[in-house]
Amino acid sequence: MVPHHLEVPLHSRRSDEPFPPDSQDPVYWVAPRHLAGDDGVLAERVGDTLTALGWRMWSTARNTLLYVSPDGLRGAEWLLASYPFELGGLPVAWQVSARSRVDSVMTEWNAYFTAGVPYEAVTDFLLALDARLAPDEGFDGPDVVLQELGAQGWFRDADRPRTAAFDLGFSAGVSLELLPPLVQDSDPRPGQMGWQAWAEPGLGDPYLWCASFSSSVPHDLVAVFASSFAATAPVPRRSLPANAEDRLTIVRRS
Repeated sequence: MVPHHLEVPLHSRRSDEPFPPDSQDPVYWVAPRHLAGDDGVLAERVGDTLTALGWRMWSTARNTLLYVSPDGLRGAEWLLASYPFELGGLPVAWQVSARSRVDSVMTEWNAYFTAGVPYEAVTDFLLALDARLAPDEGFDGPDVVLQELGAQGWFRDADRPRTAAFDLGFSAGVSLELLPPLVQDSDPRPGQMGWQAWAEPGLGDPYLWCASFSSSVPHDLVAVFASSFAATAPVPRRSLPANAEDRLTIVRRS
């Protein structure tokens, strides 16, 4: 059963590097990362990372920004202006894809990230994707995702210990589920499973962000994303998400 929060309605700086020291804006250092939001700079931070990696960028007729890796096998598109669909009531902002051949019309897999997702986690995912020799190959099983979360102090669902995990505050989760509608993968068979991730500051609150990975996304790449957003180190933010502010710890101000 697909979690309700991920049903889809129709209609080279390191990721943890702080802001430049000459910035005049106030900066909060906050934890946990998964509730810190995207600081309103998800497009800029991810775009800067891709540009530093040598990915080419151009605008499309749909008012999106498309980035393609030098080998032509990896792509990332800023989709927010075109508003393609939603995850958990939030518009999809980035779609990341991979192909097995440059001349292939169909992508092997796709990953989708809504607005609000911590930009550090998306950039870490893209850095790992860029470093792979073959973007569509992976040899680790699904347990690698839960192992990475366990290393950050998350716990496995007692009823689904092999496919779901949550943070200690029950404000975020990751689970292996049936693919939501509109999430595209090269495997056309029904009943395909893919990783879903989300942050929900409080029970019944609006989702802060959601991410969805199609069934062919290598598990070790999902593990990189999961390990990044679950990291315990504080992150810098100039603004804090209103619906999560009371769940954040301000480690220091600078």
